[in-house]
Amino acid sequence: MRLEFAQIHDLRQVQKLAPQLIHSIEILQLPVLELQDRVQQELEENPTLERIEEQDERAEAPEEGSAEAAKEEEPVAEATETPERSAEEFESTFEELESRQAEWDDYFNQFSVSRISGEKDKKLEAMQNTAAKPITLQDHLLDQFNLLEMPPRVRTVGENLIYNIDRNGRLQFSLEEIVQSIGSSVTAEDARDALELIQSLDPPGVGARTTEECLLLQLKTVEGDYEFLKELILHHLEDIKKNRLPQIARKTGRTLEEVKEAIEILSKLNPFPGAAFSTERAQFIIPDVIVEEIDGEYMLTLEESFIPHLRISNHYKSIVRDKSNDVEARKYIDKKIKAAKWLIDSIVQRQQTLYNVASELVNSQKAFLDHGLSHLRPLKMQDVADKLGIHVSTVSRAIAEKYMQTPRGIFPMKFFFSGAVKTQDGDESRVRVKQRVQEVIESEDRANPLSDDEIADKMKAQGIDIARRTVTKYRKALGIASSRQRREY
Repeated sequence: MRLEFAQIHDLRQVQKLAPQLIHSIEILQLPVLELQDRVQQELEENPTLERIEEQDERAEAPEEGSAEAAKEEEPVAEATETPERSAEEFESTFEELESRQAEWDDYFNQFSVSRISGEKDKKLEAMQNTAAKPITLQDHLLDQFNLLEMPPRVRTVGENLIYNIDRNGRLQFSLEEIVQSIGSSVTAEDARDALELIQSLDPPGVGARTTEECLLLQLKTVEGDYEFLKELILHHLEDIKKNRLPQIARKTGRTLEEVKEAIEILSKLNPFPGAAFSTERAQFIIPDVIVEEIDGEYMLTLEESFIPHLRISNHYKSIVRDKSNDVEARKYIDKKIKAAKWLIDSIVQRQQTLYNVASELVNSQKAFLDHGLSHLRPLKMQDVADKLGIHVSTVSRAIAEKYMQTPRGIFPMKFFFSGAVKTQDGDESRVRVKQRVQEVIESEDRANPLSDDEIADKMKAQGIDIARRTVTKYRKALGIASSRQRREY
């Protein structure tokens, strides 16, 4: 076998995404708040970008034929060592920048929510709408614990115990482990005393080590047969979970009615008492698209108030035009100006694409907007892509993580795309079929609930041919228990 090196010419066509196209795709996928962050980052990193303030938008443009207007129309050359030879090459770039600024203004005005004169200061409004720092479970417990009188050693171990209580209100480690971690300054007796004090605090059940202990601590706060409730907690929680009420009645010697009444009391107890003090903040949804019904017609606007209106700085454009400035500085600024132009173009393209896709969704799902969920029609992304003459991946990116506010509520834009299920009357959306499964279950006899097979048979009688496993999947997605657990005795 002979090994050798050789140069081989291979001519082929390879499709690559231009940097501008990659940039546009990234901007298209961003929901409005992430786009706001991205624009803010670009404003900080690119000095040629400027935010247009409201007073700037109202300012008068230079009169046609004036010296200022003539200066703006002057072509700008690329900063090179031979600017005379490259002036014509880059003249079109800056003429395009000047002419398209008006287009960008039109785009933002076309798709933005109309501004009302005298609206509140944006920063003040943002501060007023900012959620306050939530009170943690540990803060809540320490405020109560510090009001109690106790020996210093008990206080020391008690504070340690509080910081070892998890978000659900459970003590994460055994008393022995906590005492050992503190050292010889406290004893197991100190730990037991401290835990007893903590378990007397609000919320009831906090500081428990098991579900059973948590529920037992809360029995003091409810009325009922304490001993019977205690017996159910200690020995019959699994039977209660699986709805084995006759079996509980036989084992305890109680009537079925007494068992049901006791379980009703237990259902009011909270196995996770610390959950109300979760430090996780609620996720606020800002819809990218707003649909309003006006005089029987649905009007669509894009949420643009969070997106700064941008332009390219005239100051930096004049620096590049001035051939007396440093060549390298002019090259650097020219590069930044092009990057700014790509960003503005990408935002405009995002707004245009999102508006077109949202408009098609409103047109396709008008029956849903008029009458509700029962009229949501099957719709595929390919259908919208074909009508708009764009690729299906563009539709997918345009709706990614974006929400639409409608008279029916706020929905993820992907909600309006639903696969079809064959029925006798034609195709029906899976969302609607799932709703009909729920309606069948809600109308069943609670003493004799329907199995998934029986639900499938009832759906077939209504002209919807779905398998039992599909019914099971929809039932679980709706958070509905099995027929055994739904039975009422």
